[in-house]
Amino acid sequence: MEKNEFAKALKFSFADSINYAEKAVVSKHVLKKETGNISLFAFDKGEGLSEHKAPFDAVVMIVDGKADVIIDGKSHLLSTGETIIMPANISHALRAVEKFKMVLIMIKSNE
Repeated sequence: MEKNEFAKALKFSFADSINYAEKAVVSKHVLKKETGNISLFAFDKGEGLSEHKAPFDAVVMIVDGKADVIIDGKSHLLSTGETIIMPANISHALRAVEKFKMVLIMIKSNE
């Protein structure tokens, strides 16, 4: 595995590939490239990522639990199986309504 990425050409489950940790946020790289990243996160209840901006679009896919994804001040409650796109250069934050796992896909561009 390069750069602590997941092994290639091997089947896996996002939900089973990361464990929750008490009062913590755990993350793993699935793929890490110059053009973008795919990361897997596990958030304990009440944990989150503070408000910030990123210069590229990001897709959040909830694979377990419930999250509050705040984009430009608007709350979006997402549950297992739901997905949202956080637009580039718009403030966003995440908070665990209950513990949750998510896949984060960030696509970089030269626009």
